Amino acid sequence: MSTALPELPNIDAGLFDRPSPERFSSAAPAHHAPRFLLLYGSLRERSYSRLLTEEAARLLQAMGGETRVFDPAGLPLPDSAPDDHPKVRELRELAQWAEGMVWCSPERHGAMTGIMKAQIDWIPHQLRVLGRWMRMLTIPNQSSVAKAFLEFDEAGRMKPSACYERVVDVMEELMKFTLLTRDAAAYLVDRYSERRESAEQLSKRVNQRAI
Repeated sequence: MSTALPELPNIDAGLFDRPSPERFSSAAPAHHAPRFLLLYGSLRERSYSRLLTEEAARLLQAMGGETRVFDPAGLPLPDSAPDDHPKVRELRELAQWAEGMVWCSPERHGAMTGIMKAQIDWIPHQLRVLGRWMRMLTIPNQSSVAKAFLEFDEAGRMKPSACYERVVDVMEELMKFTLLTRDAAAYLVDRYSERRESAEQLSKRVNQRAI
């Protein structure tokens, strides 16, 4: 272990990073439309979480984004099917494709629905290369739709209301944060503990080859 940081004896100085604003502008900016995956947590024929998700997709498209809405019908429960199940593979490929996500679920007993959680539970292993699932940035804003059956017309479109405007606010904020962070994603999820772990693994491999 390096001792170049005498006041931090437990730190490997060779792997220690001092964040700087310059690092955020070093990557070449992306020019493609921001990519969003939208997940909803209901299988009902007239699902208000699906209708709200579709409305969110329209808003993101109007703001210049590219969207994909995942249909959870047919997705098996976690651990009940192999990772190469078609619906699991589709979900994971979409998760890798996306630069931002929208999650929309009915509230059941104070929590998300089972089908919503199943989608989240199927994703983590695949997203490890992207910084691990729970390390995704979460925007400060969110919106709830009380009595959703009153907020949509017969055609399934959301009616004008203060509630609708809050949904617009959330999508606007998501677009801004995605544009702000996507070019620096690799730097934002780069961590000392993982650099140290990777260095130790590399050292072990080199030493094994030398034996």
